[in-house]
Amino acid sequence: MKNLSTVQWIKSSRSQGDGNCVEVAFLADSMIWVRDSKNPTGPALIFGTEEWDGFLAGLTGAGFGAAPDPSPPM
Repeated sequence: MKNLSTVQWIKSSRSQGDGNCVEVAFLADSMIWVRDSKNPTGPALIFGTEEWDGFLAGLTGAGFGAAPDPSPPM
């Protein structure tokens, strides 16, 4: 496991400062790490550059649309 204590973590400029945000680190090995700012020593998601690009495309496009209606069809 990498020691991430010296990594520069970045918070979104839209963060409200209430602790409910994620932080991102861009590492030299072309890996992108994402962690919960409330739990900096906890687990992190790890993305390669292609996965990160796909994740961002999903956020900005229709990839992560509204949750489906949980009510059963009539």
